[in-house]
Amino acid sequence: MNNENRPCPIWNPSAVQAGNFGGGVSCWDSPRAGGEYFVDSSALRIGNWLNDNDREKARLTTWLIKQRRLGTPRPVIPYDRQSAYNDHRELKSIISGPDLTVHARADELLKYIRDKTTFIGFEYEILFSGSSSDTMEMLAYTESINETELAYLREYLLERGWLTLDRARHKVTITVAGYAHLADIERTVTNSSQAFVAMWFDESLNAAWDAAIKPAIEDSGYEAIRIDKQEHLNKIDDQIIAEIRRSRFIVADFTHGDGGARGGVYYEAGFAHGLNIPVIFTCREDTIEHIHFDTRQYNHIVWKSHNVLRERLTNRISAVIGDGPLKRESQRNGST
Repeated sequence: MNNENRPCPIWNPSAVQAGNFGGGVSCWDSPRAGGEYFVDSSALRIGNWLNDNDREKARLTTWLIKQRRLGTPRPVIPYDRQSAYNDHRELKSIISGPDLTVHARADELLKYIRDKTTFIGFEYEILFSGSSSDTMEMLAYTESINETELAYLREYLLERGWLTLDRARHKVTITVAGYAHLADIERTVTNSSQAFVAMWFDESLNAAWDAAIKPAIEDSGYEAIRIDKQEHLNKIDDQIIAEIRRSRFIVADFTHGDGGARGGVYYEAGFAHGLNIPVIFTCREDTIEHIHFDTRQYNHIVWKSHNVLRERLTNRISAVIGDGPLKRESQRNGST
């Protein structure tokens, strides 16, 4: 990759390192956009066709950061060369979504400071200067437009008692209460006895569910939850989100038919990743070469027979998650 300093296509003033790839695609590394991303060269400069709307740019930046956290190190900004701007539906849905709440933005600033410190009690110099890479990263991660918003979020953290500030030296320190707050918002559901299963609801996979996935989860001491097996009155999307939040881990099987990848499985795996809930990836052997590149980096259990899937899934749960409460309870009852 040949690197050179050029303006960020989203946030024009920010210096970035750019590299060109085949097919008219270029890669950019921009602190103001939170890291690296791919963009179609036809879309340069993005800020122009976002009408230089800073709030839309901030939402797009938040989306890029979320994609990286879900395992895509260089997200591709969606762009259709053949369509006018108003027809770019995927991009339009990203930039027209809701803003992060003030609470969420303050939490992002606290996480950023935590990640920049080397030990508990470390002082971090926080100078808001638009030309510094640290300030640009803080703007990106907090969905902020300018340094005034960053200063407001810093004061919010100070009022909550999660930071202390030496104003003369411009240095902040995360308090014990601040670390406790970070632990609260990042804690997974460690005591849950439930495992959520995301998979294609097709007759061809009924045997995989009945003979492999469900019994492997149960053998490990968890209750297997598949949303089409649940009675519910809510919107199915709401029910999915609620069940994932309640789960200790999820099993995501990416097997699909001629109709292509199952978008719901990718969504559910990504949502769990965003909550720091472990995801175990599986895929039937004849489909593994066709799964989306975003998930190929993960260690999939590739299966051909149901016996192999059950055995390998049981072993993976034991190694990565550990025995569930239902198995421990059964062992206690058996020993009395």
